[in-house]
Amino acid sequence: MSGIKLFVGLGNPGDKYAATRHNAGFWWVDQLAVQTNSKLSFDAKFFGIAGKLNAAADTWLLKPTTFMNASGKSVAALANYYKILPAQILVIHDELDLQPSTAKLKKGGGNGGHNGLKDISAALGTQDFWRLRLGIGHPGDRNEVVNFVLKAPTKDEQTAINQCVDESMQILPQLLSGDFENAMLKLHTRK
Repeated sequence: MSGIKLFVGLGNPGDKYAATRHNAGFWWVDQLAVQTNSKLSFDAKFFGIAGKLNAAADTWLLKPTTFMNASGKSVAALANYYKILPAQILVIHDELDLQPSTAKLKKGGGNGGHNGLKDISAALGTQDFWRLRLGIGHPGDRNEVVNFVLKAPTKDEQTAINQCVDESMQILPQLLSGDFENAMLKLHTRK
């Protein structure tokens, strides 16, 4: 089985959004780039900030700069160019239904109202790609969601999210080799 060939971190471009909960996917890709000495730069043909993962010549990192709701344009551009299948794509995104200390890995499924996932599914023509869901918590009121995701987490939440990002990096070898069962086991049973 093939491993992940494209790691996509979701977020919104620009300083205004850099510290907001909605950018948890960007934080994850930035951390992966630092840990693997991968160089990322803006690439107009992929509508985002992209670069190769140093550890594997045919594996890519991507941060779409299209804004969240148009993330699919960027993902499809890179995936089509390098002939990367949906099952070889991992989308890392913020997840309202999980607490800030929790990350979950899954393949396929609905978009849970997440506009970035909705747009990627439409652009790829399938929901059959991997997702790493980074918990950001929920404001408790559906009407507060937009305001909540576009604000910075509290200090405690940020610490929990950062720790969660660090811990989820530990499944990188399994993600690259395609050992998703052990990746999920390791991630979902961490203490």
